[in-house]
Amino acid sequence: MGKRLCFLLALAGVSAWAAAAPDQTKGSLVIIGGGLRANNAEVWERIVALAGGKGARIAVLPTAAQDPAKEAQLTADALVRYGARPFVVPVAPMLAGTDVRKAADDPALADAIRKAGGVFFTGGDQARITDSLRRPDGSNTAVLDALWALYRRGGVIAGTSAGAAIMSSTMFNDPPLDVMPVLKNGVVDGKDIAPGLGFIGTDVFVDQHLLARGRFARMLPAMLAKGYTLGLGIDENTAAVVTAAVVGPSRDVTVIGYRGALVLDLSLATTDRSQPGFNLSNARISYLDSGDRFNLATRTFVPGPGKEPVDRKYVERRPPIFYTDIFGNTAVADLLEKLADSDLQRAVGVAFEGPDSPSPERGFEFTFTRVPDSREYVTNREDAYSIYRIRMDIRPVRVHQPFYTME
Repeated sequence: MGKRLCFLLALAGVSAWAAAAPDQTKGSLVIIGGGLRANNAEVWERIVALAGGKGARIAVLPTAAQDPAKEAQLTADALVRYGARPFVVPVAPMLAGTDVRKAADDPALADAIRKAGGVFFTGGDQARITDSLRRPDGSNTAVLDALWALYRRGGVIAGTSAGAAIMSSTMFNDPPLDVMPVLKNGVVDGKDIAPGLGFIGTDVFVDQHLLARGRFARMLPAMLAKGYTLGLGIDENTAAVVTAAVVGPSRDVTVIGYRGALVLDLSLATTDRSQPGFNLSNARISYLDSGDRFNLATRTFVPGPGKEPVDRKYVERRPPIFYTDIFGNTAVADLLEKLADSDLQRAVGVAFEGPDSPSPERGFEFTFTRVPDSREYVTNREDAYSIYRIRMDIRPVRVHQPFYTME
């Protein structure tokens, strides 16, 4: 792999694009929720296109990876498959024989990134990225400055899993693996959350593996703690493509790939701090299907091609919708789809831990309610839904112990 790295780095010489004004960001983001498969042509082709098309130079940063050589090779191979000319940037603390501090300030590496059309961050541990690309005093390394230069003049920054987490100015750092402890105990600044790299700006909190791991609710304590009113969570093998991501009215998010993304809007939400336990009233949750668009500046939604409003005359007459594990795999999206295709106004989901967990009697009830500004769309041929601005309320509840008794 050492020879391969040197070979790829040697190919890095390309002409720089015209530089953008320093206070503007003309570039794009491709934020992937993790688990990106090599055969997901729609996502890979979009990255290559945004980097300049066939033959585009794309820097691969395996900084977060436990096995950087392997992850770099897999990513480079995928990019070659879709027409790019990738090169690997050996800035990775787990890469044998590399001084990551020295590499992150290497002027040759920084120059190669600055001249590229795009960058791809692999998955792993996002703290490795931020720790490597910022100096101990918090200042930018030469590589991080080069990333911003590429981005400002119109390049694309893509990242999967850990590479997605760094996109917001605050990221999850070392939180509990499960969602419930985050809801029960909140987040500790500097441990559970820490500064990200902020490519999407300071007003949007980003999280990944959203539906597959039921993580939508863990964003909420972090958003409240840091004052965010907008959260963007992307599912696995799915990407949110963000244009003009930092400034301007054209801050559009387009969802592409396998499944979808969630948008959490807390601009009208309240929390009662006099009550024990996490609670939230009047939040809005939206599910964006592949092809849908959302504008970060205006907070407006545009359904994807072929989507039509759900005809309320032909929805299902369902019994009450009640989910006993709202954090289950895709559970929240499934619940929202059932609500959209029903004659009901609300649905309920609960979450609690097993009897051997700390304070197992403490749980949470999530109520999802269709309100006047809610909108639902469907593609009848594929039975694919887009569901916007459903009201979400959360309150702590107590679960009686034991959960069951033998008769």
